[in-house]
Amino acid sequence: MSVTKLVSKNCENQLPLISVGALKSGNNAQFLDVADTIGEAARTFGFFRICDHGIDPALIENVYRVAEQFFGLQEDYKNQYYIAKSSNHRGYVPFTEKGDYPDEVHRSYEAFDLGLDLPHDDPDYLGGNGVLGPNVWPHLAGFRETIAQYYDQVSALGRLICGALEAHLGLPKGAMTDQMCKPISQLRLLHYVRQASTVERKSVNMGAHTDYECLTLLHTRNQGLQVMTQDDHWIDVPVDPNVLIVNIGDMMEAWTNGIFRSTPHRVLNLKPERFSLPYFVATNYDTEIKPFAQLIGAGQKAHYEPFLAGAHLERMLIRDFPYLRHKARSGANVTHDLTQSPVDNPFEGRLKQG
Repeated sequence: MSVTKLVSKNCENQLPLISVGALKSGNNAQFLDVADTIGEAARTFGFFRICDHGIDPALIENVYRVAEQFFGLQEDYKNQYYIAKSSNHRGYVPFTEKGDYPDEVHRSYEAFDLGLDLPHDDPDYLGGNGVLGPNVWPHLAGFRETIAQYYDQVSALGRLICGALEAHLGLPKGAMTDQMCKPISQLRLLHYVRQASTVERKSVNMGAHTDYECLTLLHTRNQGLQVMTQDDHWIDVPVDPNVLIVNIGDMMEAWTNGIFRSTPHRVLNLKPERFSLPYFVATNYDTEIKPFAQLIGAGQKAHYEPFLAGAHLERMLIRDFPYLRHKARSGANVTHDLTQSPVDNPFEGRLKQG
């Protein structure tokens, strides 16, 4: 299938829709054509939508079904799987587990966080790594099987898109994807709830932020997601159950020396409840994120200092999760201390300027 664009290059109020089916065709010319279309959208918007991605809509609906079943259970049951009870940041995130942000947005959501499901004898997990290891699985019929199947498919799709971006940028094959053999990628099952006391129906539930990893692949069935354009205007993201929404994250911005920018976005309170499924494409824990030499022009310097992927993620998670801040303050096995309060994300500078 040919690449489909729904907007012209000059339109800044809509996001491109790109057919990515040809990435799996085995035809190199078609692959490069789609890769360049994706790359142009990443440069221009930092957000785009993809169709023909190959994930069965029925599987996605099953993910929502088991997520809704879990979130509909009693708090006492859900709290058996409270994320603070895990040693590697997996499990249920209650409404009370709110981030330490400088804004005054009233966030009201619960979540379930998962990652690459490693065995209990994984050496990194046994060594105390805070974001690698086995998942926490509720005793709920079909939950583990459904979520694991979706995780496998969406993670493969994320690597495929990263491979397309490698090609677009003229990087060696595997420059990014070879750093994703044991990734710290996360899948979130998200349930937003608008409080009965909320009068303003367009209030913000999830405040403006960037994502910390390389890419985010998001499925949602409800309106409410907004993206900040490169001229700092908020636009609505259309909803289509056959489409996944893709955005650039912090690690990709640094890797590409700012060619792709980590894109601020937020979620509005448009309905009493909203579900979404973000998958965050990341590298291995110990990957050093620094601009690729091929993307630094002659006579120019790198715009970003090197950092470790795992360190950046852990530092941002400390901002997002009170239980991790408590661990850090109590001297538990957390990589970073709290030298700044709140913890700052340098990739969100555009938000401060606004």
